Amino acid sequence: MSKKYVYFFANGKADGNAKMKDILGGKGANLAEMTNIGVPVPPGFTISAEVCDYYYKHDRTYPEGLKDEVNNAMKRLEEVTGKKFGDVESPLLVSVRSGAAISMPGMMDTILNLGLNDETVKGLEKATNNLRFAYDAYRRFIQMFGDVVLKIPHDEFEEILDEAKKKKGVKLDTELDADDLKEIVEEYKKLYRKHGKEFPQDPWDQLWKAIDAVFGSWMNERAIKYREIHGIKEGDLLGTAVNIVAMVFGNMGEDSGTGVAFTRNPSTGEKKYYGEFLPNAQGEDVVAGIRTPLPLDELRNRMPDVYEQLVQVFETLEKHYKDMQDVEFTIEKKKLYLLQTRTGKRTAQAAVRIAVDMVNEGIITKEEAVMRVTPEQVEQLLHPTFDPAERAKAKVIAKGLPASPGAATGRVFFDPKTAEEEAQNAPVLLVRPETSPEDIGGMAAAQGILTARGGMTSHAAVVARGMGKPCVVGCEEIGIDEEAKLFRVGDVEVKEGEWVSIDGSTGEVMLGKIPTIVPRGLEGPIATLLQWADEIRKLGVRANADIPRDAEAARNFGAEGIGLCRTEHMFFEKDRIPVVRRMIVAKTVEQRQKALDELLPMQKEDFKGLFRVMKGYPVTIRLLDPPLHEFLPQEDEQIKEVAEQMGISFEELKQIVEDLKEFNPMLGHRGCRLAITYPEIAVMQTKAIIGAAIELKKEENIEVIPEIMIPLVGHINEIRYLKQFIKETADKMIEESGVDLKYTIGTMIEVPRAAITADEIAKEAEFFSFGTNDLTQMTFGFSRDDAGKFLKEYVEKEILEVDPFRILDRTGVGKLVEMGTKLGRSTRPNLKVGICGEHGGEPSSIEFCHMVGLDYVSCSPYRVPVARLAAAQAAVKHG
Repeated sequence: MSKKYVYFFANGKADGNAKMKDILGGKGANLAEMTNIGVPVPPGFTISAEVCDYYYKHDRTYPEGLKDEVNNAMKRLEEVTGKKFGDVESPLLVSVRSGAAISMPGMMDTILNLGLNDETVKGLEKATNNLRFAYDAYRRFIQMFGDVVLKIPHDEFEEILDEAKKKKGVKLDTELDADDLKEIVEEYKKLYRKHGKEFPQDPWDQLWKAIDAVFGSWMNERAIKYREIHGIKEGDLLGTAVNIVAMVFGNMGEDSGTGVAFTRNPSTGEKKYYGEFLPNAQGEDVVAGIRTPLPLDELRNRMPDVYEQLVQVFETLEKHYKDMQDVEFTIEKKKLYLLQTRTGKRTAQAAVRIAVDMVNEGIITKEEAVMRVTPEQVEQLLHPTFDPAERAKAKVIAKGLPASPGAATGRVFFDPKTAEEEAQNAPVLLVRPETSPEDIGGMAAAQGILTARGGMTSHAAVVARGMGKPCVVGCEEIGIDEEAKLFRVGDVEVKEGEWVSIDGSTGEVMLGKIPTIVPRGLEGPIATLLQWADEIRKLGVRANADIPRDAEAARNFGAEGIGLCRTEHMFFEKDRIPVVRRMIVAKTVEQRQKALDELLPMQKEDFKGLFRVMKGYPVTIRLLDPPLHEFLPQEDEQIKEVAEQMGISFEELKQIVEDLKEFNPMLGHRGCRLAITYPEIAVMQTKAIIGAAIELKKEENIEVIPEIMIPLVGHINEIRYLKQFIKETADKMIEESGVDLKYTIGTMIEVPRAAITADEIAKEAEFFSFGTNDLTQMTFGFSRDDAGKFLKEYVEKEILEVDPFRILDRTGVGKLVEMGTKLGRSTRPNLKVGICGEHGGEPSSIEFCHMVGLDYVSCSPYRVPVARLAAAQAAVKHG
């Protein structure tokens, strides 16, 4: 038996159904499904997307037997409609439309009124007794066929139509009479000849050329771009199907019309029908915007019976598909036909409200609601967005990497200190070649951050996400001249103090000041949805937070603890950095200890602030990680200034800076290596952590769960050596205080060797936290600060599927995470395992963490709601 390529639907019975989207496309599958459930649909047939796949694999030819199947389907269509294709007495006209498995609105081609020629147009006039209608349908078909199939520019047809209206002294095409339309038809044919083409009079020739055009449109520029933007890869879909449907006409007079409607408001999610219709019009009139459509409510006044029937169809479709529907309909002489239904595209706000409402209405379950909303939609609700009307007018001058979502507008400043000062007067944008920990003040003061260099896990990106600030990084198009205090993009020059706007969700940089809309946070439907997500998920969700303000934001967003507190961020505060520098330049242990004694009460207060906010929840504190040179000035001018403040010579400080410099600091003297050289630093930090916990428990009766994390361990002896200092210090303090305090000592797994020997390391470590930023860096051998220069090319050339710093590399880095977890638990079955790299807030990476049995993920505070939803979705998907 030969393969079936054509699927028929008519009179309440269809060969296909909604589950066949892969081969029938969304439109074809839903036309079949609507037919099966009794919704009024014009009869027709669908040529499978498998033909599209064959077409491109076999040099744009068709499989054997397809022509016979199409001929047979057309005969059935003639029988069902009582009309004949190409007949001059009662011609059957069809629409030819595309339709892929994933909805791609407006990306591929459509042709209406196919089957008309100089003879059949007379038959249409006779059958309808309406000369104007017949020639209106004919001129539309000639225009669409010329544009879509023969690639004659659409504008040239429009010019002829506009000229005819001008000549007649009218504004609307509905005001043209039959004679005007006949003239237009002849002018259109002349246009064909001007382009060296001839309008085909044979309906079968028209049909196959139209089928070719629809399959051809699968690879048109806009369809390819759409798939690229939406991450639809080659191989995800077979291609487009072709739907050939008997024409129904909305342009037969005032008792006819066409419209588009949503079963709920796609902007707000309100349970209210939303849409537009045009009387005496065909489908493309609504889309083209030549005439202003009427609100759907107007249909109730004009044709109440049809409106009631449409409402019943809306209810049937929503109950059947269990989701908000976007429908196209035509009314032909007060008879309603549905031409299409699909799941309606909606805003983030609408997506959440519809999901929650549908649970409350008993249409879907909580699990289904959680799967309906995307993590990206949750993210959109939490960040400022540009006013859409103003955004549309903005001039985009450059595009970088969208490192931290949201909209920011402000005056440009290139120096962090100036940005900090100017932020007191008006919003600022910090523009830097790249940022360093020294820039934190300017970053905190800025509305958004723009850098010319760096990738998705660069300093600017990580810090901005932690702060919930919009950030665009790696925008190499901008040439920054720090001396002249300006940046250039081509011939555009932006000077200090001028207004610029950035979109951290798209990476776009725009000139001028664009108003923003601030979201209201976790209240209303989004709070309800995330509460359901919490009931479903198995993974815990913590936050990366270094200061009480961030910890508070994290708790407000639903974090169940802190998974990473980077203690070095506290050292950059104005009152600490001089003391930290004294510690670094100390020549004796006594001098270093004196500086550490000064830092101790400051660190203790930091930790008290965090513990206070997180009362009863665990707080993982990473001991000092970065190399010491990061705390010292690098430029001569700054070195002079700091040397004076410290009371040492420029030459001495310059020599210390030079001595501390490393060829590859990320693999250098940092993390546990630093603490092994200077154990007194780890001891001071342990005293601050345990001292803060004891004081809070004694003085404020606050339950504290401190977790002390040793960074960059690659060998069991590293953790064993440091653990003795930490444990001795902590146990002594607890014993002396008389307080019952439990604490744990664990490690950050960032070095591949640690993952491979995790069974050994778990003998000493009571918990693991995978630092996947560094683990990715070391596994791939990529420098995360430089990889932005070539990773884009790697993805474009399909060497890598995605940027591994953005989405966890499951097959390589993921294998180390899974191996480390299994090995660690083989030694210590109750080992708590989490992840605290940037991947902790990325949905695909969170899904992987669920699959390999991690206990929690930790991410920036503003990604906590995203992580809560993604963790629930992983639980629903994988059980």
